[in-house]
Amino acid sequence: MTSPDETTAVEAEQTEEPKKLSLEVKVESPSSCQRHVTVTVANEDVERYFDKAFDDMAPTAAVPGFRPGHAPRKLVEKRFRKEVANQVKGSLLMDSMAQASDEQNFSAISEPDFKFDAVELPEDGGPLTFEFDIEVRPEFDLPKWKGLEVKKLVKTFEKADIDKHLAKVLDRFSEIAPVDGPAEMDDYLTVNIVSKLDGKEIARAEDLSVRLRDTLSFQDANWEEFGKTVVGAKAGDKKTGKATVSEEAENEELKGKELELEIEVLEVKRLELPEMDGEFLKKIGGFESEGDLRDFVKGDMERQFEYHQQQQLRAAITEQLTKDANWDLPPALLRRQARRELERAVLDLRSYGFDEDTIRGYENTLRQNSLRSTEKALKEHFILERIAEEESIEDAPADYEREIMQIAAQSNQSPRSVRARLEKQGLMDTLRNQIIERKVIELITSEAKLNETPADAEAAASVAPVEFAITGVPAENAIPEAQEEGKEEA
Repeated sequence: MTSPDETTAVEAEQTEEPKKLSLEVKVESPSSCQRHVTVTVANEDVERYFDKAFDDMAPTAAVPGFRPGHAPRKLVEKRFRKEVANQVKGSLLMDSMAQASDEQNFSAISEPDFKFDAVELPEDGGPLTFEFDIEVRPEFDLPKWKGLEVKKLVKTFEKADIDKHLAKVLDRFSEIAPVDGPAEMDDYLTVNIVSKLDGKEIARAEDLSVRLRDTLSFQDANWEEFGKTVVGAKAGDKKTGKATVSEEAENEELKGKELELEIEVLEVKRLELPEMDGEFLKKIGGFESEGDLRDFVKGDMERQFEYHQQQQLRAAITEQLTKDANWDLPPALLRRQARRELERAVLDLRSYGFDEDTIRGYENTLRQNSLRSTEKALKEHFILERIAEEESIEDAPADYEREIMQIAAQSNQSPRSVRARLEKQGLMDTLRNQIIERKVIELITSEAKLNETPADAEAAASVAPVEFAITGVPAENAIPEAQEEGKEEA
């Protein structure tokens, strides 16, 4: 039976903090976000880790001629030193990198980059030396964030606004039927598209379905006068246009070049809007009257305007916060973070109920300016993260539940399936950043001087997005569409 004193000794041993390593750390800063770290671990620590490994092994070590656990310690060490070397090396590297990062006050934004196999344990009683690169949050003085003066957009929705949005809602419940006449704006076209440079074909897409709108958005360019060029076309007609390739397109040789576009219309289809009778109103959402449906549509518009309002507020706030953030962000870091920024933006759009067409259009726009927009987003994130740390702003389980419930409500999915999808796609960390940043923006807004300004009533150009790159190199890291498992009719 274990005595009280023995129990206390065991508990003390279990709770005792690990002994710190004796480290010599040299840090170089190639750029604001990069650190090259050289770490030297004293030989005493190397041997201490070997001793610990042999302590764990000794009770069960099997050596010929001895019962398991009864071989002399020196014999066990000699026989198994190579066997435990990788384990010791792994523990030493992990612990020393963590300690070095803590002692240097690194705010790491990626995993350390180093080659495990290139590190060798000393065999002559010398120290262990290794190097690694790590990406960190830049060091900066926190800008003044209390008392900012910012503009806040406000808007009252009139009948004409509701009529226009109602038509978009009814699109989901409309039938699409072929027409023999000329194409009108908002018709659906089945087309072949070819891009050329100096008459030579670069890329082709066949049987592509596109909506006839002002602008056709590709993954790497925009056809700005698409609607003006194609309206009035019939099946069999061909139309031509031009588009300038984004400077951030995947195809290096075609960046910034103007390509010729040729579109062949194969079929014209048009929406046939349903009759809004009682049966239809009940079917799409249990509405008792057209007035109930219009109230629902108005609420949807207000929710989406809230998104634009928050984005405008965020942009106004972060523009002031980042005006002196002249940090050198490595292009490699920006390319890796581009997908993360895209994921964050898409999550935000989905939580406010935007349709997949709108989200795809935003994706294309973000891809065409990925490095520039990612650099801006990263600078904003670094500053907002610092404010969150200083103000002790943290995420809580209720925050995730609220976000997931909102996405589920807007996409007609169950919260359970939304959470499962986010976890499967590795987006929970992205959701966390979104939660923290939103809380910080809310704090800054509460401390700001807000000047209410009517939102500009001028209509933006309508955009039809397609998943096609006119350079022939498809965009990487596409965000998958929301799965609609068990989707209700509403």
